[in-house]
Amino acid sequence: MVTGLEILLLLLVVAFFVGATRIIRTVQPFIVNTVVGLITLFLAEAIFGLEVAVTVVALVIVAIGGFPGALLVILLALFEIAFVP
Repeated sequence: MVTGLEILLLLLVVAFFVGATRIIRTVQPFIVNTVVGLITLFLAEAIFGLEVAVTVVALVIVAIGGFPGALLVILLALFEIAFVP
């Protein structure tokens, strides 16, 4: 026999998984942007020899902006405006 407590626990587990799925879908673009931006910064340093100071502000710009944000950070470091090591 199924009790009310078991039904309540089942509903709570389903609600948890639905909420977790929505959170992951919301955060996924930021994760992709961050990975692409960090790979861009790494390749700029490894291939072209550009030195960029990786700070919290630079990481936030790269995380939000992705590839264009990484290009902005690289250009600012190249022209010695910001993020200069």
